[in-house]
Amino acid sequence: MSEPIQIVIEKCVRCGACVKVCPFGAIEQAERKALPVIDLTKCTLCGACVAACKFDAILMKEKAAATIDLASFKDVWVFAEQHDGAIQSITYELLGEGRKLADALGMKLCAVLLGHGITAKTSELTSRGADTVYVVDRPELVHFQDESYAAVLIELVKRHKPNVFLTGATTIGRSLVSRVAVKVNAGLTADCTGLAIDPETKNLLQTRPAFGGNIMATIITPNARPQMSTVRHKVMKEAEVTAGRTGTVVVETVAEAILKARAKRLRFEPEHETTMNIAEANIIVSGGRGLQKPENFTLLRELAEVLGAGVGSSRAAVDANWIPYSHQVGQTGKTVCPKIYIACGISGQIQHLAGMSASNIIVAINKDPDAPIFKVATYGIVGDLFTVVPKLTQEFRKMLGK
Repeated sequence: MSEPIQIVIEKCVRCGACVKVCPFGAIEQAERKALPVIDLTKCTLCGACVAACKFDAILMKEKAAATIDLASFKDVWVFAEQHDGAIQSITYELLGEGRKLADALGMKLCAVLLGHGITAKTSELTSRGADTVYVVDRPELVHFQDESYAAVLIELVKRHKPNVFLTGATTIGRSLVSRVAVKVNAGLTADCTGLAIDPETKNLLQTRPAFGGNIMATIITPNARPQMSTVRHKVMKEAEVTAGRTGTVVVETVAEAILKARAKRLRFEPEHETTMNIAEANIIVSGGRGLQKPENFTLLRELAEVLGAGVGSSRAAVDANWIPYSHQVGQTGKTVCPKIYIACGISGQIQHLAGMSASNIIVAINKDPDAPIFKVATYGIVGDLFTVVPKLTQEFRKMLGK
């Protein structure tokens, strides 16, 4: 059997059952009672046709199980995300959680820092718990680009064989780590909200919301290394700074060829926003479908400017093009954990609650007294947001002298 999957002519009765069940349209039958033909460029070897054939007329080679020496993979790695040389706070959250995992495994905690002119930043990582920092400092890496950054990480992973590799579930982290996982044949769990080590197997237990946030699933990748996860921002505590703590800094060299990218950055267009980034804000004023139109987000921005807050939104507002995606809070947006979260005209669907329910204080403003948001709210105001929000802005302006 030379092909990975083939039809046994002597057994096939040309019933067409395999054509109907193929989810990828990879099996064609020119006419009734003609021999089906499998297009190997479309076939993913999912086996649906094999199971559907009542006559055992389709044979598929079993994939040889890849065996790796799990004991050869050591240490817990954290990708140190940086923008223009500034280490992002998600990195410190990963170091805090990574320290627990490394201690449970009896391994080192390592950070990987890519960029240009960033070697001096290694002290910020060692002071927060990193035992070793791997640095690749090259002009080609001054700005993040998926292709070149992924190529460097792939090289480092193959070179050092980490046991666990964590990145933030940020725009950069999500884009980067999936490319790495594919190339190193590793398992990857996205948007984790909890991590732990199984004391018996030493596998990484990766917990994330599933089925619209209705259940929490714990995922393991026992037969592949490294065990890779992206972790949601603001769900884990930052590692604290230990004054005077030092670690080992390893300056890595990589071949010129892997630094080349097919895409070129021409310019950066920053988003013009007068309020604080919601990922860092201690107070967030968020709006949903109840705002009725994009112009009404002005009401929230005025309140946010008085409070020194960020402006968030529900997915409905983003899908309606009322506000950019960078403001979206929820399962498919950002996870936030401010001290105060003010929800204006947001009904409180489970996907939105998954991104903000950990807030210390939740204030809900909605004219529907039965809105689900009130079930999680610390304080609820049943009323028209177009009346309530301007009054809040006015009163806070007086109180804060603004």
